[in-house]
Parts: sequence; C-alpha cells; structure tokens
Amino acid sequence: MAMSKGLASARKRDVAKLTEGFRNAFLFLFLVSGIINILALTGSLYMLQVYDRALTSGSVQTLAALSILAIGLYLFQGAFDVIRSQVLVRLGARLDHNIAPIAHRVAIDMPRFGFSSAEALERGRDVDTVRGFLGSQGPGALFDLPWIPLYLAFVYFLHPWLGALTFGGAFVLALLTVLSEVATRQINGTTRQAAIARNTIADSNARNAEVLKAMGFADRAAERFNQANREHLVLQTKSNDFGGTFGAVSRVLRMVLQSATLGLGAYLTIKGELSAGAIIAASVASSRALAPVDQAIANWKPFVSARGAFQRLRETVVALSQASEPMALPTPSRSLKLEKISVAAPGNGQILLSDVSFELAAGKALGIIGPSGGGKTTLVRALTGIWPVLRGSVRLDGAELGQWPENTLGRSMGYLPQEVSLLDATVEENISRLDPQADAFDIVAAATAAGIHEMILRLPEGYKTQLGPQGASLSAGQRQRIGLARALYGNPFLVVMDEPNSNLDGEGEAALKTAIETIKGRGGIVVIVAHRPSALTAVDLVGVVQSGKLAGFGPRSEILGPALNQVGPTPQPLQTPAMSPTPARMPRATEHLNTLHDRVSA
Repeated sequence: MAMSKGLASARKRDVAKLTEGFRNAFLFLFLVSGIINILALTGSLYMLQVYDRALTSGSVQTLAALSILAIGLYLFQGAFDVIRSQVLVRLGARLDHNIAPIAHRVAIDMPRFGFSSAEALERGRDVDTVRGFLGSQGPGALFDLPWIPLYLAFVYFLHPWLGALTFGGAFVLALLTVLSEVATRQINGTTRQAAIARNTIADSNARNAEVLKAMGFADRAAERFNQANREHLVLQTKSNDFGGTFGAVSRVLRMVLQSATLGLGAYLTIKGELSAGAIIAASVASSRALAPVDQAIANWKPFVSARGAFQRLRETVVALSQASEPMALPTPSRSLKLEKISVAAPGNGQILLSDVSFELAAGKALGIIGPSGGGKTTLVRALTGIWPVLRGSVRLDGAELGQWPENTLGRSMGYLPQEVSLLDATVEENISRLDPQADAFDIVAAATAAGIHEMILRLPEGYKTQLGPQGASLSAGQRQRIGLARALYGNPFLVVMDEPNSNLDGEGEAALKTAIETIKGRGGIVVIVAHRPSALTAVDLVGVVQSGKLAGFGPRSEILGPALNQVGPTPQPLQTPAMSPTPARMPRATEHLNTLHDRVSA
C-alpha cells in the first residue's frame, strides 16, 4: 500500500513537471486579462461622454480631453494585450522545451510495443498542437470569458432591460458552445484515428517506394491511400460542418443581439428612460461582452484538439514515471542466462516464444537456427530488451535486463538487426552511436573489426561522410558492415546479430568470423541467428528454435554433426540434434538441419 502511494505521488510530481511554473503564469494572465477587459470599457465610456457631455455642451476642449484620455487608455490596453500574447507564446515554448524530448523518447519506444510509426509521431505533433494553440487567439478568448459579468454589470447599470437582453444573448451563445462540444467530441476522436490510419499507409508506401516502383503496383498503393484519405475527408468535412455551423449561428446571433440592443436602447430613449450616449455605450459594451463567447466558439475546435493533445502528453509523462531508474550495477562480464522466457507479439498478444531456457558463459558464441517464423527474431528481441518478456527473465550476470540502467546496458550490448537502418548522420556518428565524446581510436577500432576501415576511407569525406536518410547511398552490404561496426563499438559484453551475413561477400564473411573470434577472445558473448551455415563456423553452441520452442541446444558438433567441421566436397550428413529435449519427435527441425547440410554440400 505504501509503495503504491509512493508511486502515485511520484506520478503526480512527474505530471506536475509538465506544467511547472504555469500556475503562476496563468494567475498573472488572468489578472492581465482583467486589466484588458476593464480598459476595453474605454470605448463605451468615451461614446457616453461624447454624446452626453461634449455634444450637449459644444465644448471642443472637452472633446479633445476625452479623446486624448481614450487614446491613452487604448494604448495601455494594446500594451497589455501584447504582454498577454507574448507570455502565452513563451509558455508554449516552455512546454515544448520540457515535454518534446519526453514525447520523442516515448515515440522511439512505441513501435516496440506494436504501435505504428504514424501513431508514435503523433506524440510530437501533440506538442506542436498545444504550443500552436497557446500562440493563437483561442487562449485570449478563454481568459476573457470570466470577465463577461463586468460588461453585463455595466450594461445593467445603464438600464436593467438592456442588461437582461445582453445576459440572455450571452446565455444562448454559451449554450451553443456546450452543444458544439457535445456534438463534436466523438467525431473529433474518430477523425483523429482516421488521420492516423491514413498517415500509417502513407508512411508504409514511402518506406516501400522501391518495391512499389519496381513491381508496378504504386497505383494500387496510391488507391489504398486514397481510400483511407477519403474516409478521413468525410469525417473531417463532417467535423468542420459542425464547427462552421455553430460559428455562423453565433455570429448571426451576435449581430442580431447588437441590433436588438440598439433598437431597445432607442425605444428606451424615446420613452425618456435612456440618453442618446447610453444607446451607443450599451451597444459597444454588449458587443464586447459577447465577443469572448463568439471567439471561444470560433476557436473551439483548436481548443478541443489542444485539450486532447495535452491529455495524451499527460499520459506520456505518467507512462514514463512508471519506470524508475535502476541502481547502477557493475558492467556485465560473466554470463547470459534465459530462465523459461515467454514472449508475445506487442501488437496482438500472440505467443511467439515460450519456455526458452539456456545459459552462456563469457567467451562463448551461440548460433540460433530454425525454420522461418519459428521464433528466432523474437528471441533476439527478447535478448536485447526490445520486446518485454511475458514470463521468465533474461539475466546478465544474474540481474534481469530491467535492473540495469539503460545507458549501462546499452554500452554493454551490441545489436545488428536483420534489416540494418542507419541514421541520417555521418559514418562516424553512426558507428559511435551518436556519442558526442566518442574517441576516434574506438571508432576506427570498431570499423577495423568489421573490416570496413579501408572502405570508409574511400568515401568522399571518409568518416565525416553524411549517409543521408537510412544510408540509402550505400549498398546493402556496406550498410550491414557499418551496422556491424556500430554493434562492435566500445567492445560490448553481449553482441547479438540477426542474419549478420545476409548481404556480405566473402571478404565481409571473413571479417565477421574474425569479429566473432575477437569477441570470444576478450571474454564477450555472441549470439547469432543464421540461415547461411558459413556464419556458424565460429560458434561453440547451437540452438534450434522451432514453433516458438527451443527444440535443440548443445555443442555445435553434436547439434550439426561433423558436416560443418569438414572441408571438402563430401561432408557427412547432419544428425538430429543430440541434445534436443525431444530430438526424435522433431521432424521439421531435422528437415531444417538437412537443408543446412545440402547448402554446405553445394
């Protein structure tokens, strides 16, 4: 109980950081808005005095004095309005400064949990939405709303009937605002989801541009986007129709009320209950009283969007507050252990891997083989912490991955994914993992270990060469070897590689084998997922992953037989994994091993 209370308290503190200092700023803006609204009565008072005093007396001096006083008050009002606007803009900038890095950090993590990249990028757009709203006219209208009674009191002071008419108009406009909120709340959420779906398709098409062009189905992909876009446009149009309708009704009603105020004022003047100056003053004051409501309706859609975005940002901060920073631990150097781990796909919860256990000591290399879809890449993602385990644990030196500070774990781990994607940065920055204090010697050492130092030197600017988006200017093999250098940077204890030789030539495979031997020699651990048997020549152990299970595990010679240890045209047939929990009952595993045998024979 005490722990849950402490966690709740920590979350509140983290959420409070989102609006740190905003409370005092909003109080200041409220007071400034009060001054602005008091000064906004200048026009009404000026007209009242001009008609009832200057014109009746025929005094030019009185008119001049009133005009000078009015101009001065208008200047003060404008100055306070500028101050309010600039404070709001700076509040938006402060919010962006505080929350944008957190939102981007969450956006990086979201795809690991089954979210699309479009959904992940929404967090960054949420920051832009809130900042943009704070810099617009919408907040000013909201700060003016509490001061409407000031104008109602002024109009009521001129005549109770005029005050009642103005109050009735303000009430009707406020009712329209509430109806607008009720009518658009659901459709705005649906419109946002449709926009995310459309953007997801657009992102997918952009990432597969080469395939779409080469195989000629770009038109069909574009039509798929167009269909999603049409659905979004229908909802967007419906949402805009609601907003536009309420906005038009409010503007017409405001004009009607202004004319009604003039008409009622004229009637009261005819009856001798009101002066001519009071008619104009009441009209100006009633118009100013209704203006904030009218502006609030006009800016209601941006306000609703900003409110939803801010709520999602609050959830973002809460999500990050759930994970406390672990205590620092010594750099791992002894073992990797998996204890009956089960892993589910983040997107749909399907179990992809279950009850996998093994242990590796320092200086060992493990090869993972198995049929496609068997769970090899899922195992890799669990080993590296990309996907959380559903049950069981992954331990380095006895400590679960979650017990390691992220920076410490990152420095101790190298990862080469199946599809290498490089950052839009220099070769140096890619290899050094964007380390601003990277040692040039360590960068060159990693590149040399991956066998690409000479290749990099032949690039236009060597290690300073900009790679562009996803390193598109390089070949697949070059990208894979730079990715390997990145994985080897800093001599990490655990290096995990998924199909590391899928795009490598003979020279690259030799460099890969040398790198594996070097990692083992310095006391590191290597885990390699491979379909090509040449990647397994340097491993000590082999695991067979099939149907989400570890079907076999043991020394390479026992799992694969002598075939991979012989050089010649007639290697011996591969045997069923000798250390498999159920070797005789794993025909598909045997079939895969025989496929490896056929490749070696070829």
